[in-house]
Amino acid sequence: MIHIIANTARIKRKDINTVLSVFKNAGKECALHPTFYKGHAKELAEELSLTDKDCTLAVMGGDGTLHEVLNGIKDFEHCSLGLIPEGTGNDFAAIAKIPKDVKFAAQTIAYKQPRKIDYIELADGLKSINAVGMGIDVDVLKRTYKKNTGKKITYLTSLIYCLAHFKSCNYTVEFDGKTEKRYGLIVALGNGRQIGGGIKLFPEAVLDDGYLDLLLVDYISGWKTIKAFIKLMAGKINKIKEVTAIKVKAAKITVEEPCSIQAEGEIYDRHEIDTHIVEKGLKFYLPEV
Repeated sequence: MIHIIANTARIKRKDINTVLSVFKNAGKECALHPTFYKGHAKELAEELSLTDKDCTLAVMGGDGTLHEVLNGIKDFEHCSLGLIPEGTGNDFAAIAKIPKDVKFAAQTIAYKQPRKIDYIELADGLKSINAVGMGIDVDVLKRTYKKNTGKKITYLTSLIYCLAHFKSCNYTVEFDGKTEKRYGLIVALGNGRQIGGGIKLFPEAVLDDGYLDLLLVDYISGWKTIKAFIKLMAGKINKIKEVTAIKVKAAKITVEEPCSIQAEGEIYDRHEIDTHIVEKGLKFYLPEV
């Protein structure tokens, strides 16, 4: 059974009808489950993954809705996940090569077989399919959400502002048996390659390589931020002198005082990121399979 989880109040009715038509023509049994409030997609995913033992969850939405559904899944063995991009940034769709064409995305779920990919899991159970981080990226998101324009350019202008005004912080990072004290702008871990509607923080990331891409960006002073910004936008962040980019199985980042972290753009209050990669733990529909 294909269960379509969608915010029908924000998604065009013609797109929903297209998806329903694709599944019908493919001979697939399906059901539409509208979401009505924040967290509802997670609740639906939890209920459906527990009650349907041959379950496909087709998310019509963006990175935030996908994040909710991932965190609602209770039975990863008998549940598969697919995405029909309807968000603003659509970062995971971009790295998974899922086009914005609604019909094509639905056909991927209707006719392809799911492939096993990795996902990120924190010690407290929070899951992320794309990236988690703390530091300047969280401030950028908070500023973006405050403006509430729904446009990608808002993220970019917020990033430029924060690069000029963000104050670096002290943190401790543990990985590969090492413990390091750092003072920097950002610490992030990626399973996907980009955040913020196209900002390639993890250009070497692969969805099923069994590794987290750990990114540590130390303090960058004055005019050097301009040079760093140009390299960031060109997808060459790992060419910046102040950047450490390595592949790890697990990592723990701790700060002295409580702070906010982000996962797929969703903000949570935490004092650490204690995380590991779950290798090939999620069955996901991808176009190239």
